[in-house]
Amino acid sequence: MAKKGSVLVVDDEEVMRDVLETLLSAEGYRVDLAKTGEEGVEAYAHRPYDVVLLDVSMPGMGGLRALEEILKLDADAVVVMITAYATFDTAIAAWERGAFGCIRKPFQNEQITQTVAAGVRRRRKEEERQALRRAMSREVDRGAIIGRSEAMQAIFRLVDQVAPARSTVLIMGESGTGKELIAKAIHEQSPRASKPFVIVNSLNIPSELLESELFGHTKGAFTGAITAKKGLFEVADGGTIFLDEIGDLPFETQAKLLRVIQEREFTPLGDTTPRRVDVRIIAATNIDLREAVRQGHFREDLYYRLAVVPIELPPLRDRREDILPLAQHFIRKFNAENGRHVSDQLSPEVLALLENYSWPGNVRELENVIERAVVIAPGQELTVECLPQEIRDPQRALQRAPISNAAAALDVGRGINFYDEVRRFEMDLIRRALEQTGGHQSRAARLLGMNATTLNSKIKAYNLQYRP
Repeated sequence: MAKKGSVLVVDDEEVMRDVLETLLSAEGYRVDLAKTGEEGVEAYAHRPYDVVLLDVSMPGMGGLRALEEILKLDADAVVVMITAYATFDTAIAAWERGAFGCIRKPFQNEQITQTVAAGVRRRRKEEERQALRRAMSREVDRGAIIGRSEAMQAIFRLVDQVAPARSTVLIMGESGTGKELIAKAIHEQSPRASKPFVIVNSLNIPSELLESELFGHTKGAFTGAITAKKGLFEVADGGTIFLDEIGDLPFETQAKLLRVIQEREFTPLGDTTPRRVDVRIIAATNIDLREAVRQGHFREDLYYRLAVVPIELPPLRDRREDILPLAQHFIRKFNAENGRHVSDQLSPEVLALLENYSWPGNVRELENVIERAVVIAPGQELTVECLPQEIRDPQRALQRAPISNAAAALDVGRGINFYDEVRRFEMDLIRRALEQTGGHQSRAARLLGMNATTLNSKIKAYNLQYRP
């Protein structure tokens, strides 16, 4: 089985190390073992891992101390704490120090596999974000967003108009269309450019800790709050806060965000005195918030407060004239990063394939394709062979269509089992929805237009598992 990620298990119990190694190896992960915190830190120093499973209670260097040392080596390390004494205190302490999650012994195997899979996805997303930040660090103005199409030119003009204002902006668009870049461009062209630009992604913060992260807390506000902490709204005071994936904000937190927008003040957890802030809010989503409002998943009053200035980014397939300048930009970028000298003048054959592809992953997918092509190009020309199979041969990339296949069987006179075909079709739709949402069941349910409870029941009934 192909290895799909690397995991370091740090636990002083040999039985526990053996259990986790057996379980995760069977799932396709490369697993290394350490029996002390010191060994775990040393192993990570030699080779970073996608996920670290770290026991809290160990002789010598304890788990929380080992967590701190690993994060000193790699601030983006994904560390999951495992403890037989999991209390809210432990979870808070681990979270405050930067842990990705906390699992209590005895655990279910599914808890481990699902958490590790989520950790690997987090690691991959952070790698993508770092690549994006490297590009943005060199190009922080509107020039970082390339688009000769009329649709993008209209968005550039709108950015110029709204940047000087304080009005809240809602950026909508599919994943990979560049919503964060647009938000950054608005901030950089505003009078707040010298102040903080704070990014918040609610998917990366456990729901029980989200309010504390946004609004802060006082010392003793809850068990484990050993010191007072500033919330991200206070950190962004005078600047801009970018609320990514706003559609996934818990319903109870939406009411408090609405108050911040309306009153320009918030109250930290454990405090009774409101604090005023001067923060511009830019929100982004890749779901239809109006539909989320209709289904009762998102507050209508908050939607209208956020959508004062709506900006809708078109998918790359709807602005194909931007593909060539984007590809040329990425070729120059990855030439510089990899010491290559691939020409940015594309052959008609390569350009035709790029322009005819549907780009479900939008600009981010194009960037990844060009990076791969630059790295593997045999000489100074980017050839057709440098492109992935799904771009070179679109027919093979067509997704499965069970119902169409069944219809074809009927056309040639063969019989089918109607209920089996419907079941296969339903399973296929659910799999695709989970793939598009990274395994996020609530978002997949919205994508399918069904209740999240119904979707969860079907996933269990069909024994479906999302595998990144």
